Amino acid sequence: MGGGGGPEKTLLDFLTEYYSDQLQSIILSSDNRLHYPIYVDFAEAMEHDSLLAHEILFEPTEYLPVFDNAAKLAQETVYEKVTEIWKHESCNEGVDRPPPSIKEFVHVRIEIRGPMLDNPEFCPSIGRVRVKHRGILLTLKGTVIRSGAVKMIEGEREYECRKCKYRFKVHPELESRNSIPKPMFCPSKKQKYCESTSFQLLEGNKVCHDYQEIKIQESTQVLGVGAIPRSIPVILQDDLVDVVKAGGVLTAKWSPDLKDVRCDLEPVLVANYVRRINEIKLDIEIPDEVILQFKNFWSEFKEAPLSGRNAILRAICPQVYGLFTVKLAVALTLIGGVQHVDASGTKVRGESHLLLVGDPGTGKSQFLKFAAKLSKRSVITTGLGSTSAGLTVTAVKDGGEWMLEAGALVLADGGLCCIDEFDSMREHDRATIHEAMEQQTISVAKAGLVTTLSTRTIVFGATNPKGQYDPDQSLSVNTTLSGPLISRFDIVLVLLDTKNPDWDKVVSDHILDQVETENDKFHEDISKKWPLSLLRRYIHFVKGYFRPTLTKEAENVISRYYQLQRRSATENAARTTVRMLESLIRLAQAHARLMFRNEVTRLDAITAILCIESSMTTSAIVDSFGNALHSNFTDDPDQEYATQEEQILAKLNSPDHIISI
Repeated sequence: MGGGGGPEKTLLDFLTEYYSDQLQSIILSSDNRLHYPIYVDFAEAMEHDSLLAHEILFEPTEYLPVFDNAAKLAQETVYEKVTEIWKHESCNEGVDRPPPSIKEFVHVRIEIRGPMLDNPEFCPSIGRVRVKHRGILLTLKGTVIRSGAVKMIEGEREYECRKCKYRFKVHPELESRNSIPKPMFCPSKKQKYCESTSFQLLEGNKVCHDYQEIKIQESTQVLGVGAIPRSIPVILQDDLVDVVKAGGVLTAKWSPDLKDVRCDLEPVLVANYVRRINEIKLDIEIPDEVILQFKNFWSEFKEAPLSGRNAILRAICPQVYGLFTVKLAVALTLIGGVQHVDASGTKVRGESHLLLVGDPGTGKSQFLKFAAKLSKRSVITTGLGSTSAGLTVTAVKDGGEWMLEAGALVLADGGLCCIDEFDSMREHDRATIHEAMEQQTISVAKAGLVTTLSTRTIVFGATNPKGQYDPDQSLSVNTTLSGPLISRFDIVLVLLDTKNPDWDKVVSDHILDQVETENDKFHEDISKKWPLSLLRRYIHFVKGYFRPTLTKEAENVISRYYQLQRRSATENAARTTVRMLESLIRLAQAHARLMFRNEVTRLDAITAILCIESSMTTSAIVDSFGNALHSNFTDDPDQEYATQEEQILAKLNSPDHIISI
């Protein structure tokens, strides 16, 4: 199989040839009690000896310990070379380093990449793990939803046969919850069979391991509608604890013995290698020809940039007619601004938050679902129906141990969290969501578990008003949401289903045209120019490529507007704080990105102001802005902007202001 010396010799030669650098690093490490990993690429093992690699894949419980032992022997092979390096550095270069030593605990961690990850036999989804996968080397991808405490377990016990004095080791059985069974017979391989059943436990040579149980859940992005995401426990040991994709050997553990209860086997994955893919965030591939397509698009609209912008906005939720203001707000929220970190290390978030408050039937849920499709990572939930963990995090007891269970905001870290029925949140969520939205962390101190979790999440909420919306009352009274919570949202749009015969006629014609498929040319044109996949790539590209900075013109406009708002603040006092200024900057940066620019101009600043104005029931700038529900796309957006700009600048340049723009 592996040559003259058997599989251990083959694996030893393989490690010495391919991974001598890692072996040298381990030998030169100072702490002999630590567990050290050697990261092995499975493709290289296949190239070296395909038959042996095949055995490792299908018989990992037998061959992985052989691989670990080969790693220990491989240290001896390179030890002399490492000693010479150490002597040279100590004598000639004066480097003070402890002498090299061969480490007792070395583990081979096999990493599987490339085409094998597309093979459902070795990389199934969590929900498709079956009995046939038991005992083979699997790769599973998932989101960590529970994380247990790191424990210490006994790794082995050494016994001595009272009759023949043969010494042997007994290891814990994961299947029986890490209990070490008492030996039933003497495993001595001497010529004369030893029939002894009496053994002496040898004290003083106890070996312990770090041990942690986590639970991973399959990604909702890859599931169909109505599918329930499945989860599986994963066991992490030694160097793998507290690092969180999991790949390992599927086994099973017995459920506790209970009287009159059927004994079941629960599948559990024993991890061999763990790679954290949190930073990759399910990256969307954008080929060079697609980037060129974006550049060519904007060169076509060089003279009328807002017409180009509106062409992109029309592709957002095209089944909903009009609602220009909402579509612009959705685009700016998904794109977001640039995170700022000042000299003291204080972070100002770059993610924007959007809240839609509206009567039933105004398309709020449609926008939530479409926004989730545009985001590379998203979680859709409701205020109440968001699992026992709610929106934030909760402590749950699992098998007698307290564990943290992540809620929707934590699971959506780095993506989008869409929350319908936002006003129906649980009480403990209302208390912690303030920190999650502004500081983008959740501080937890529950059941003795004290930690801080990351929630770098865009929050897109939707809620109905409490009864009939009263324009004379504040937003807090109409929605039962507190003023401080509302102030966390960059844009709050109120969609009121007011009686407007002209608008009703236009909308009814649009819906009827959709029913008649041959008449629905409008949607066909949009889907050809900006299909969902292209729009998704565009948002992802501009978000990662551009980091817009404010021009002096834009700064002056934002500054004048903020001062004017502070003077005229009445019912919006809760929102006219420094948060509003930060929201203006974020929205202006997002609009610059949407316009495919690295510079925030006056146009971007004024568009951000118009979005903020749309969030207010009484406007300090625009005398009659109208209902966001009835906002429509205009035939000449560039001309309309010129009129709006003139109106806003006239207001900002009123005699009350000292600085002119």
